[in-house]
Amino acid sequence: MSVRSADVGDRRVASEEARVSFGVTGMTCAACQARVQKALASELGVFDASVNLVTASAAVRYDPLTVNPARLVEAVRATGYDAELPVSGENPADTIAKQEETETRDARELATKAAVSVIAGVVAMAISMLSNGSGRNYSLLALTTLILLWAARGIYSRAWKAVRHGSADMNTLVALGTGSAFIYSVIATVAPDLFARHGIAPDVYYEAVVFIIGLVLAGRAIEARARRKTSGALRRLVGLLPPIARVEKNDQWIEKPLAEVTAGDTVVVRPGERIPVDGVVIAGATEIDESMLTGEPLPVAKGVGDRIVGGTVNTTGFFRYRATSVGADSVLARIVALMRDAQGSRAPIQELADKVSAVFVPTVLAVALVTFVVWYFAGGTSALPHAIAAAVSVLIIACPCAMGLAVPTAVMVATGRGADLGLLIKGGEILQRAGQVNTVVLDKTGTVTAGTPSVERVITLGSASEDDILSYAAALEHRSEHPVAAAIVRAAIAKGLSLSDATGFRSYTGAGVTGNVRQREVAVGSAALMRELGIDVEAPVSRDDSRANQSASELLVSIDRRVAGVISVSDTLRPSSVEAVRQLKEMGVDVVLLTGDRQSTAEAIGGQIGVGRVVAGVHPAGKVDEIRRLQGEGRVVAMVGDGINDAPALAQSDVGISMPRGTDIAIEASDIALMRSDLRGVPAAISLSRQTMTTMKQNLFWAFVYNVIGIPIAAGVLYPVTGLTLSPIIASAAMALSSVSVVTNSLRLRRARIASGE
Repeated sequence: MSVRSADVGDRRVASEEARVSFGVTGMTCAACQARVQKALASELGVFDASVNLVTASAAVRYDPLTVNPARLVEAVRATGYDAELPVSGENPADTIAKQEETETRDARELATKAAVSVIAGVVAMAISMLSNGSGRNYSLLALTTLILLWAARGIYSRAWKAVRHGSADMNTLVALGTGSAFIYSVIATVAPDLFARHGIAPDVYYEAVVFIIGLVLAGRAIEARARRKTSGALRRLVGLLPPIARVEKNDQWIEKPLAEVTAGDTVVVRPGERIPVDGVVIAGATEIDESMLTGEPLPVAKGVGDRIVGGTVNTTGFFRYRATSVGADSVLARIVALMRDAQGSRAPIQELADKVSAVFVPTVLAVALVTFVVWYFAGGTSALPHAIAAAVSVLIIACPCAMGLAVPTAVMVATGRGADLGLLIKGGEILQRAGQVNTVVLDKTGTVTAGTPSVERVITLGSASEDDILSYAAALEHRSEHPVAAAIVRAAIAKGLSLSDATGFRSYTGAGVTGNVRQREVAVGSAALMRELGIDVEAPVSRDDSRANQSASELLVSIDRRVAGVISVSDTLRPSSVEAVRQLKEMGVDVVLLTGDRQSTAEAIGGQIGVGRVVAGVHPAGKVDEIRRLQGEGRVVAMVGDGINDAPALAQSDVGISMPRGTDIAIEASDIALMRSDLRGVPAAISLSRQTMTTMKQNLFWAFVYNVIGIPIAAGVLYPVTGLTLSPIIASAAMALSSVSVVTNSLRLRRARIASGE
């Protein structure tokens, strides 16, 4: 929970900020989505509200001192839709599973009602063709009434709710269209003489009403099935967890449902089984397939004290471990929650569809009324059937489903495809912004390089021996989590040196560390740090540079404020770094190497990966300044770092991309988290974003064009010239096809060729 300020009248007060996501049911079109979003956004204390038609969810950022989640749910219900808060502490994977079960059940129900309605429509058409007279009409009336009461009940009930709350949506259009045709047909059936006296043929439209209901429901069923495909990545993640865990209790192993496993339980895993929950190995050794997290095909050796992650696969050994993070706190649950939030988020381009949707349904109602009036007065009383048919066609063909699906379906498919590529993208806004990136700034250690450096050599500059220099440095560095610090500690341990306790430890982010070791004042770090501490680094020193590795990093070690030696640490390039830089350049993206290391080292690394622009010797604050400078040149900058030391630069950049550190995804430090130690994920993210934006624009274009062309044709503008009109049945089929086409176009992203080569 963060703190922000909010305006209340003329006063400015400090307020807390909280977030909540919950399901919203009953939405069927963009107008529904817009109405719910408007209701939530208008609640006092709500900072921002996002409603997603595809995921049937709402995400709200609010002030908990002013409004609570229960009040937000009531605000949704007041619009005629239903909402329900998630169970407190429930595993997001369980929430997804329940949602999928509900969606599957609803899709089957829609498909059944659609099939029965279409069959009933065929029967109604056969009755119309094979018989005549009042008996035929009464038979059709009975059949149509049954379909309206059973299959179309949901459409009419939602339309009535919308009317009660002073609004209109897709259900309103369908209900008005089919309802007016049905009422007209009923009057023609029970009082045909009334029509005859006015010179109007007592035609009935029962088969049209039944077919329209059938096609509308069929479109929704196909749409629901297609939309379920957009969440395939989420279902695959949820499916990684086994349903049970073997837990030790009273010296026996018992099988527990996953939901009942608690932190502290001792769990046993046999070879070939999936690990049920996160934990730490307490007995045994094995190799774990972590490809679901890291994408690395080779299993990772695990022993006592090592962390393991639920959903990964035990390949060889039998071991016991202590459960640590369970339920919503587990790594996999956090990933699922991140993806779910991302898929429920909005891209800025969605605002265009929202603005149109806000006025679309009222406009269509007006167009339908004008269509009826023009047809009736232009053709006289006898044109009443044509006037009704044209107005019904306008109402049916104009349903704004496609506009509501255009952007969210693309976001859902793209974030799912991103997960398959090892990219966790935080939301629609990030997805859109990543496509605009024209400059990528790369950190060096742990980003361009593997992040597992080793000590290459130790150079003495005074009376202290190599072992002394290494032991003093390691005593300080074992308190640090930096990869270079870990390399120094490993080198000291490998030589059998003991690590003394250090006191007065202080870390200078991106520069080095200081402290007291064995009553001596020690500093380890860059020349800039030494100068900051007032230690002379300009004095000439005698060194043999014949074996120097220009790409190695050098740390000065001072003892009692005198530089006593240099530790040279080298790191290997990631195998993907050269290819990633090449792909970025081919995409027209400039690449900059930004590091706190010395200039010669940075230039050597830059030369190896093909980066000509190198900025070296900068502190974290300097990295932020460099990114600001690039942004001041009008560039859209993506910063790629380890998500910890580079956090300020990641936050300043337009798109922050973090490399993985073990199983910690660095979710909080970035906009996009790479789950795999593969720098090609950066061009893949930009490429995916660009293709997604193209898909969104295509979807919106066809959704708008479809209505721009379809509504006038349905109204009959071509009739005076060509004699062509659009029957309500064809209009309903076209409406269903428009929604399905938008979803299908978005699904193409699942097979799109991304820059990573997949």
